Amino acid sequence: MPPGRPEAHTGVRSTQVFPMTPPGRPWGEGRAPQVDLRAKALRWPREAGALRGWVGHRGAALVLVSAAALLLAGCAGKPPAPDWQINARSAMDRAVQAYLAGDSRVEAQEHARARSEVARTGRADLLARVELMRCAARVASLEFEPCSAFLPLAQDAGAAERAYANHLAGTASPQEAALLPLAQREVATGAATAETLARQPEAWSRLVAAGVMLQAGRADPTVVALAVDTAAANGWRRPLLAWLQVQRLQAEAAGEVAAAAAAQRRIERVLESTPAGRR
Repeated sequence: MPPGRPEAHTGVRSTQVFPMTPPGRPWGEGRAPQVDLRAKALRWPREAGALRGWVGHRGAALVLVSAAALLLAGCAGKPPAPDWQINARSAMDRAVQAYLAGDSRVEAQEHARARSEVARTGRADLLARVELMRCAARVASLEFEPCSAFLPLAQDAGAAERAYANHLAGTASPQEAALLPLAQREVATGAATAETLARQPEAWSRLVAAGVMLQAGRADPTVVALAVDTAAANGWRRPLLAWLQVQRLQAEAAGEVAAAAAAQRRIERVLESTPAGRR
């Protein structure tokens, strides 16, 4: 299951978080990602015609299902959750926040803690969701790499988990799109726009959706601007640097020299605020 408020200003919460993407190599705490985004950033004009245009716990159809929704789904009205669920949920939330803030060391520690707690159940579907949540954080930060830790679990995971993994990779089929949360379904079918993303109540979900759109070449400047605003409003340094880089590249391609320079200055301000140990 995966995590994201319309103002694009909501943090990752234990009741709404759960994406899915590949655990790629960290690109460095405070630096722009070591991924060539130029081709993806500039594909949107050629795909502009296509710009038309996991179901969350308790009716929330979000890009990512929250850690709580993920691990505690179906527990409402029942006895208190066992320790492993509470511990895993907290660790997953901390891992996502640390990753988005650019702290790979803490993210790795908390992810390992969450996986260890969930592994006590022996359930492949829950372990798959932990890995997909990690992968979704990377898609939100524009790190498009295979979700390799999910692959050994795919055979025993459910159809919804496999559909979400394919969605993060940009390869979900029309049949699989029906298994995604509504917000992600629009992205998978090509119906998502900046306007539809802006209506998503969870910032985390919005960023993941935007990342999938960029990967598919359907993120025009309005989608990129929304992603920049979302990351900035939440203080998520890692995705902010990645999306600002895309914004700069698109401005350069459009001949908007002033806008490109402004994006570069903003990147430099973010880097200046990055603790030395994360550069």
